[in-house]
Formats: sequence, structure tokens, C-alpha cells
Amino acid sequence: MIRRSIASMAGLGALVAAGLAVPSAAGAAPDPASAPVERTAVSTAAQERAGTYWTPERMRRAQDADVLVRDAARREASDSSDRAVAQGAPTVVGGRTAAPRPKRQADVDGGLYSGGGTVARTTGKVFFTLAGSDYVCSGSSTQAANESLVQTAGHCLNEGPGDFATNFTFVPAYDRGSAPYGQFAATELLTTTQWADQGDLDYDVGYAVVGPSGGRTLADAVGAQGVGFNLARGAYTYAFGYPAAAPYDGEELAWCHGTVAQDTYGGSQDQGLVCDMTGGSSGGPWFSGYDETTGLGTLTSVNSFKYNLGPQRDRMFGPYLGSVVQAVYQQAQG
Repeated sequence: MIRRSIASMAGLGALVAAGLAVPSAAGAAPDPASAPVERTAVSTAAQERAGTYWTPERMRRAQDADVLVRDAARREASDSSDRAVAQGAPTVVGGRTAAPRPKRQADVDGGLYSGGGTVARTTGKVFFTLAGSDYVCSGSSTQAANESLVQTAGHCLNEGPGDFATNFTFVPAYDRGSAPYGQFAATELLTTTQWADQGDLDYDVGYAVVGPSGGRTLADAVGAQGVGFNLARGAYTYAFGYPAAAPYDGEELAWCHGTVAQDTYGGSQDQGLVCDMTGGSSGGPWFSGYDETTGLGTLTSVNSFKYNLGPQRDRMFGPYLGSVVQAVYQQAQG
């Protein structure tokens, strides 16, 4: 097999060498109820430290998590295969199934989000520390039994392979340094074994269980988005995040939307959306069945990586939420 290396561009993995290929999916996944999940608990003392660690100045200085994607993919560099990401029965929790492309709706390749609705509250910035450096990603409040769940990219909470992050904090509705609903420190971090052990970009998804802020759970404070697993590919999709590299500054919520397409360039099992969002948007939510009036939809992926060469370099890629990610979610929400 041809082997490809990935480096990052603006916080997201990007192909940098012609004739090289992206490592693709791992083998068949176990049943969601028993799939191996990598997780770490956060001590009460560590939660308290995270609560005071993220000053406005530290938030401004935090760097995009691009190097984490690049290094993980380079370390993985395994042979490519055509094995599909494991899929089970279609499941939607607290949302609705994919809707057809909106009538008279033009695709949006990117721009600052000026609308309102629930999405403006449930989407936020993720701050964390790995190997002594501070990083920033994006994330979303997600429907869960514990009312305290953040969905983000795997590389936004684990090195892939390597250690879990410390000082993990979610700031919903972040807006130019303000935290209008508080800061929610992680009590537990979870990701797929494929990401934590291999840095497999097809499974670059993670969940953070967070504690309360101001006496309120995350869902009580900002609401939560529904999430879907094993849904049909090729849906009309909306993506959100906090891109930091030009033409953005990381201080405001951005979006793009259009129909996703399979990765035909690098060999991953991910889907791509034409989108100009840049670094800092990693981990930001993808929605199907999204309602622009209410700002509600069904989470179907996260911003993961981009290529900087080839015919799909204008696309943001995100992992398919199959049975493996569903297993992580099931354990995280309990």
C-alpha cells in the first residue's frame, strides 16, 4: 500500500506530500455495548485547579491543536485499507433524523455566524493542557442522561496515542473573552481506543463529562444538542466552530453548510464538507436535520482535519459516528 503522512494546517490535519496517503480505518469494531473505550477520571483537586487556571490571558495565549493532529497521524502512518468504519442500527438521541437539503438554501462555504438559537449557546471553546502546552479547540453541549456532556474531537482531549489532557474546560457561548454561562471543568475524559492507541483519524472523537458551574449542570445552563449514530452518509450538514487562523481570529462563532461527500483523496473513511474554517474549529459540531430558526439539530460528526493538496483541499473532514463512537457516548452519558 502507498503510505501517506499528514501534517496540520490551521489546527486541522493537512496533506503535505504529493503521492502519500492518509492512514484509514482500523478493523471491524466490537459491539457498542462492549467496545473498548479509553477514559480517565479527573480528581476533585484537578477540577478545582482547572477552574482557576483559565484566565482570560491564558485563553488568549492558547494555541490551536494542529500539532496534535499532525504528530498523531505521522506516528500512526500505518498501511491504508478499504475497511469501513463499523456501523450498527441507526440511533438518534434527543434529536431528529437527517432532513433533505433545504429548499432555496444556498451552501455557505464559511463566515461568522450572526444568527441566534440554541446553537449559539451550546457551541463553545474547549481549553486544555497537554505536555505542558495550552491548547484550544471547539465543542458542543450534547444530550446525555447526566446533562453534563461535551462532544469534541479526540485530539482535543488525548494525544492519540498518548496522554489525556489536563485542565480541560468548556466555555459555552464564548464571545471575545467572555464566558456568559460560566466555565465547566471536566470530571472525566473518554475517547475511542482507535484514537487513543493509534491516532486513527477515522475515530477522532471524544467526550468530556463536566461538572457544574454556578450550581447548574451544562444542559441546565445552555441546553444540549441531540446526537445520532450509524446514520446515512451524504447528508446536508451544518458545521460550527471557533476558527483562529486567518481570515478568522478565534473570538467569534463561525459556520458553513452544504452536502458532505466521501473522502476520495486520502483513503480515510471520513466525510468532507466544503468549508473555510481554520484552526481552533477542531471539535466543533456537525449537524444534520438542522433548523436555522431554533438552532437545533442532530450531531453527526466534528471538525477533524483538512488537506492542503489535492481536489478536496477545500473540504473540512469529520469522522463517521458509527458503533465505536456510539459505545464511547453510551459510557460517557451514564
